[in-house]
Amino acid sequence: MSTDKYGSSAQYKKQEASYRDQALKLFPWICGRCIREFVYSNLRELTVHHIDHDHNNNPKDGSNWELLCIYCHDHEHSKYLEHDRYGSEVKPQDDQHKNATFNPFADLKKLLDKD
Repeated sequence: MSTDKYGSSAQYKKQEASYRDQALKLFPWICGRCIREFVYSNLRELTVHHIDHDHNNNPKDGSNWELLCIYCHDHEHSKYLEHDRYGSEVKPQDDQHKNATFNPFADLKKLLDKD
């Protein structure tokens, strides 16, 4: 990848900033794997993961994105390195991790109506 000021690195960084901003507006600031919550001060540790691993596939509805903390994101990509080294079968999101199912707003109406 080129690193000059007119090369593909600059274009990729601009594209990445664009879909990251969109994803942070669409989704709650929670890691989709470990359920770690983020606030503005540690938001830099929350990454946008492309589910199909195609960084050019950026639909406006965010259907190809999930927010992962840097640790879960590294784990997701390490599966592909292990496949290259050891020949294991790897499929996107084929993992022992369960996706987050907790909804912090599930009983919000009941809590607000409580007097």
